[in-house]
Amino acid sequence: MNAALQLNIEPGGLRGELRLNEPMGRHVSWRTGGVADRCYVPADTEDLSAFLQRLDPQEPVLFVGLGSNLLVRDRGFRGTVILTHGSAKRPELILNRIYAEAGVASPKVARFAVMNGLTGAEFLAGIPGTVGGALTMNAGCFGGECWDIVDRAMTIDRQGHLKSREKGEFRIGYRHCELKEGGRLGHDEWFVGAYFRLVEGDTRAARAKIREFLARRAASQPLQLPNAGSVFRNPIGDHAARLIETCGLKGLERGGARVSEKHANFIVNPKGGARASDIEALIETVRESVRQQTGMELESEVRIVGEPE
Repeated sequence: MNAALQLNIEPGGLRGELRLNEPMGRHVSWRTGGVADRCYVPADTEDLSAFLQRLDPQEPVLFVGLGSNLLVRDRGFRGTVILTHGSAKRPELILNRIYAEAGVASPKVARFAVMNGLTGAEFLAGIPGTVGGALTMNAGCFGGECWDIVDRAMTIDRQGHLKSREKGEFRIGYRHCELKEGGRLGHDEWFVGAYFRLVEGDTRAARAKIREFLARRAASQPLQLPNAGSVFRNPIGDHAARLIETCGLKGLERGGARVSEKHANFIVNPKGGARASDIEALIETVRESVRQQTGMELESEVRIVGEPE
């Protein structure tokens, strides 16, 4: 550990929790991975701002919510992880818009909207991560995408400055979001919340739709096993799961990791003993097999961080 970096984040005056050598398997949905040099659980957004102001400007920083599309290599992450989920407040209703912090689980936004007579966010019930992750990758399912209903987003930069950014300041695409000008999302600027613009509607029908979406997820996805959701983006006009299944890769194993027999675009850690290197190797094996057999290039949705082997 770099002692100089540690000196810059002495906890005096901060209200959050600083942890050293934190096993990241506790914070990613695959339940595996190396340790992070430092983890900080901010008390709130103001505390996060104070923490970032004290952090060395060269320190690598990684924001983590539920870790549902993240793999931390076995040798760990040499930097500071910000854990957003534990300190997130419940969503708020502000002038017919819902404000949700980045650490709020996406399904909570869907349920909160219906409880307040608003519709249009039902699809968020099918997204297993947090609002911050959904914004960063424009997560979507069941015909909806996160940025379809976002009105404005709040971000924070490395200096701890909060910014209110309009939707038009972002370049948004399929499983992609970036700033048109200014900082780099995920490197020197991160989401801390968003305002969702929804409409009043039939909440009984909305509740029924949420139940339908959850039932469809349970029926088609291996939710009972550690996984990170869909591993690959769908190619234009096709589905990654169909290509993987066509190539006969369901059930393929590398170490303790396996391509799910229930949904081919999921990699699971069925016995909890998979190493991050097993999962990464299996991702590459699937990608290469699909390329060789079909000529299609699959693009991973999973963010892989940390020291390579």
